[in-house]
Amino acid sequence: MPPAAASPPTHVRPHGGRRIALVAALALSAASTLGAQTDFYNTSLGRPLRMEDAVPVEYRAVELNLAPVRLDVLSQDTRFWSLHPEATIGILPRTQLQLAMPLAYVDAPETSARGIVGIDVSVLYALNMETSIPALAFAGDVSLPVGPLGGTSTYGTVKGIVTRTLPWARFHGNAQFTAGPSTSPDDPTTSAANDGRDLSRWLAGIAVDKTFAFHSLLVAAESFAEQPINSGSSVAWSIGAGLRYQLDPRWTMDAGIGRRFSEDNHAWYVTFGSAYSLGLR
Repeated sequence: MPPAAASPPTHVRPHGGRRIALVAALALSAASTLGAQTDFYNTSLGRPLRMEDAVPVEYRAVELNLAPVRLDVLSQDTRFWSLHPEATIGILPRTQLQLAMPLAYVDAPETSARGIVGIDVSVLYALNMETSIPALAFAGDVSLPVGPLGGTSTYGTVKGIVTRTLPWARFHGNAQFTAGPSTSPDDPTTSAANDGRDLSRWLAGIAVDKTFAFHSLLVAAESFAEQPINSGSSVAWSIGAGLRYQLDPRWTMDAGIGRRFSEDNHAWYVTFGSAYSLGLR
């Protein structure tokens, strides 16, 4: 008579393999969801701070900044409203192309103006992804004189960006220089329009942000100095803070507030915006 089949050990459960497979599937699903919800990490220009990180959008990705609104209170009776729609496209690996057409409304004493504040075309290229050394990137921007508030001159800007991630925070450094003619600060409309085109002769600053991944939230602060493009203007120091929140894997919202300190400008500003991300085939 053949020997009886051995009984399975009492500590092995018949359905243990199924349960392990189920747990593994759920873990992979959660990891995929969390991995998709990373757009709130990318602190691009104006969302919500002036400082940006060295990470471009992914290759073949498209990010649409739908309604970024900014209010600059330049003085007690001069306000500058701007709407800055833009599209960012990952045209090559580690390379993004950005197109923007800012719109503005200037409310100044005895005068007001509204319309397009130029057209901006910029390219950002990341030299490397962050490993044991910081992430480094270079950007070039051309601001074209288009629209009633766009002025008459073309400006070109070059920028260097560095990002370093530590276990408790990320740090970003930005430095840029703009080539183009200086303007007169006597005309408040022209001066405000230059603010709308983000024009400075030079700018340098740092930012720090802290992410709360399980809440899809980023909190950031910055400080930077800039020499205005207006002739005779003193160097301005600015500080700001903001946050970004991811509503779903494609949709983010952001808000910020800041203050500028200089001898001739003590403006403060607030921003609010949203962006939608998608991919190209």
